[in-house]
Amino acid sequence: MEIRTEPEYIFETSWEVCNKVGGIYTVLSTRAASMQKQYKDKVFFFGPDVWGDTPNPYFQESATLHKAWRKQAQAEGLNIKIGRWLIPGKPIAVLVDFKPFWPKKNEIYGHMWERFGVNSIAAYGDYDESSLFGYAVGVAMESCYKYLKITKETPVVAHFNEWMTTFGLFYMEEHLPQVATLFTTHATSIGRSIAGNHKPLYDYLNEYNGDQMAGELNMVSKHSTEKQGAHWADCFTTVSDITAVECKQLLDKPVDIVTPNGFEADFVPKGKNFTLKREEARQRIHKVAEALLGFPLKEDALLVATSGRYEYKNKGIDVFIESMKRLSERAELNREVVAFVVVPAYISGPRQDLLQAIHEGTHCNSWNRVTTHELHEYGSDSVMGALRWFHFNNAKDDKVKVIFVPSYIDLRDPVFNCSYYDLLIGFDLTVFPSYYEPWGYTPLESVAFHIPTITTSLSGFGQWAKEYADNINGGVEVVKRSDYNTYEVVTKIADTVLHYAAMNAKTVAAARKAAAGVAEKALWKHFMPFYNQAYTIALLNNAEKNKH
Repeated sequence: MEIRTEPEYIFETSWEVCNKVGGIYTVLSTRAASMQKQYKDKVFFFGPDVWGDTPNPYFQESATLHKAWRKQAQAEGLNIKIGRWLIPGKPIAVLVDFKPFWPKKNEIYGHMWERFGVNSIAAYGDYDESSLFGYAVGVAMESCYKYLKITKETPVVAHFNEWMTTFGLFYMEEHLPQVATLFTTHATSIGRSIAGNHKPLYDYLNEYNGDQMAGELNMVSKHSTEKQGAHWADCFTTVSDITAVECKQLLDKPVDIVTPNGFEADFVPKGKNFTLKREEARQRIHKVAEALLGFPLKEDALLVATSGRYEYKNKGIDVFIESMKRLSERAELNREVVAFVVVPAYISGPRQDLLQAIHEGTHCNSWNRVTTHELHEYGSDSVMGALRWFHFNNAKDDKVKVIFVPSYIDLRDPVFNCSYYDLLIGFDLTVFPSYYEPWGYTPLESVAFHIPTITTSLSGFGQWAKEYADNINGGVEVVKRSDYNTYEVVTKIADTVLHYAAMNAKTVAAARKAAAGVAEKALWKHFMPFYNQAYTIALLNNAEKNKH
């Protein structure tokens, strides 16, 4: 019998389907349009029903879409919501309530140990919630498969993203072995932990044993389920070459294919609208900064930013702040630089005095000219500690000012009162000096908005971008980083920002155009073929497995 190597149905799941938490939301939500175009409504995304009765801003429930399945699922004791994910392409989304599986947790864990070798005995934190979600998704996928009356000969792939969904993969392997499974790790849990615990990940990588390090760093259960997911999947993928090396060493499983992260350009304004949005963003940034600092910024102030999750070392926040200090000491710097650290921290909310000052067009009268929001713990916050250590006082005559924005940038936050993209477009330059970054959406988003960026050779995006740009004039500066060259990295970033601050308008325009050119190379139309190849690998491996 001929094996069909292109799927007819695709089931895909992540904790971030209709649930915006981090970069994986961007991966899936931008890729969905390409998938919808290719496979129409035979793509089903499964996500967690974490909103309950509260309206989910990313999801629109439908009373008519697959109404018979909803009725069937209820009869099976499965609570699901069926509708559309409110993103370009509007694919079908199924939100799964995993709470009813809590009473069966120990039974499920025991079975996963016996059948798949997953060690849940040391579980803590978000492991329980994630694993039960994955299991519930497996049950929901099986229910959907039966409802659609799919035959064994029909090629179907089920794609599981990150360790949080692996219990769904195991469920499908056991209950629907004819469905080809894919597992993508966007970052290994143990690799991230090694890096975050200040251990040398790269120079020492060949000497690490993943299982041993999981025990040492209290990561046994997450590492166990991720490793087994990699071994049981019909196709195992990751997002960059740098993480592929990590997977082979720490999970004892080489990836079958690297599937890089792309994006769609539909969220980037065009033509006059781009210019208008950029000007609005710059005005917004100036207004907030001036209200906070207590004095006006120079019109030509260079606006620099870093952003992402608050992983102080892994995201290179420490290096960014130190490089701004080094820059401030350069006698050649004759332009005001305002650097923004945009990472969500432990806050009680926006500063009321700042909101009032922004509203009234006045200035704050406070000792705090650094943070836009009130931190719960100023004394123990890493960014605040670094700013104190390097004596950033944000005085009017300081060459470099650093502003800490410890909040998600979205319409729910009243300080900037806009989306992240509507703020990003206003910056001149971004810096993402990551130590651990399997891909790196933040620099990719930056160049998509024509903003040149500085990143490192330890990010997947940085390694990929080196093929298209070799310095900041070409849109992307990729700084060589290792375990032990922090001084060189800090110096290079300071040099690059200094160089960019001195560039004339014509050179800046060329660099911005080059940045957009790099972004074009990362559109999903260039990267979807890797996913199509991954589906083929999964279907072929599944067919071979089911022969025996």
